[in-house]
Formats: sequence, C-alpha cells, structure tokens
Amino acid sequence: MSQDSIQHDNEGPASPAVLPPDPSRRFWLGTACAVGGVAGVATAVPFVASMSPSDRAKAAGAPVEVNLSSIAPGTMLTVEWQGKPVWILRRTQAMIDGLAGQNDHLADPNSDRPGFTPEFAKSTERSRKPEWLVCVGICTHLGCSPSPRFAVGGIEGMASDWEGGFLCPCHGSIFDLAGRVFKNQPAPDNLEVPPYYFIDDNNIMVGLESAA
Repeated sequence: MSQDSIQHDNEGPASPAVLPPDPSRRFWLGTACAVGGVAGVATAVPFVASMSPSDRAKAAGAPVEVNLSSIAPGTMLTVEWQGKPVWILRRTQAMIDGLAGQNDHLADPNSDRPGFTPEFAKSTERSRKPEWLVCVGICTHLGCSPSPRFAVGGIEGMASDWEGGFLCPCHGSIFDLAGRVFKNQPAPDNLEVPPYYFIDDNNIMVGLESAA
C-alpha cells in the first residue's frame, strides 16, 4: 500500500492557444514535489494509506474494487482509476449536516450541469449513501488536485462559516464536502463523481454503476 500525494501546481492561467494540461499527467508528475505539502496537512487531516491496483488494470482502465472497512469517520482514502485520483471520504454526521447550509453559496448546488454528476448522485450529498463521498480529485478548472480543508470556521483564509471542503492550490477554487464548487470561482463545474456501486456494506466497485 502506498500513500498518494497531492499536487501543488503553480502554473498561471493557460493561454487560449495552449491546450489544457492532461489531469492524469499533472497528478503523477507532481508527486515528487508535493511530499512537503502533504505533510503539512496530515496533522489536521487524517488519511488512510492509498491503494494501487495492478499496472495492467490501470492501463486498461478497469474497475477498481475498494474495501472501506479501514476508513474511519472524517478520513479519506485515495485510489487510482483510469489514471486519475479518486477520493473516498467517509463523512461524519456533522459533515453531512453542514452540506445543506452551503446551497446559497454554490454555483450548481443541485448538480444540474451535465457531464460531471451521474443521475444517482444528483442530491445534496452527491453520493449513493450520505456517509460516503466518492469523487475524482481533479479540479475542473485546469486539472490541479485540490487539498482537503476539513476543519470548520475561518481557517486558512476561509470564511467564518466554512463547513469544510477542498481548496485548489493553483487558482483558489473551493469546493464543499460534496465536491460542489462555490460561486465566482475559476472552476466551472463541480468535481466529477465517477460511476460506482456498493458490492456490500464494506466494499465498492469504482468504474461501474452496477454489477449487471
């Protein structure tokens, strides 16, 4: 088992003549230089060691089975699927309760914009079960990987009524604990929710919406 790193990409806004960077390439090339950043948040945000499927499965983009039993409430696991980091956050009841109060501050609170949210996740929690958030950890702006900011309140430049979420270090986009983007941010859309389903209470399959 290996601990995935969070990318800190300091590139400025892309020129219109330049294609947006490939998200998976950004994520993996940033690994070596992001170790210090991960250590900086580890004291405040507990993480579970990440899991890596086989190289053959990665190359094929195969579905990834993930065991949830080691993820404590308030902690997050990162796995790789199709070359992208997928976050699996086990939300506490307080985290769940704080989501509804964010709606007035969000650009797309009901996830109505197409392309990033499957039908099963078009709810406040954006998940199959309120306790679990499963989303792709790549900002919808230019492909950086946001950092977790789970502590509530006016910390690290956040508003005093901050209920926890994610901050993109590249251009400052912020997302709530359902991966919904706030208004007037560089990111145009909510974080992507991948297809997944619960095999049972302790296991999910990322990459498929059902077993059939």
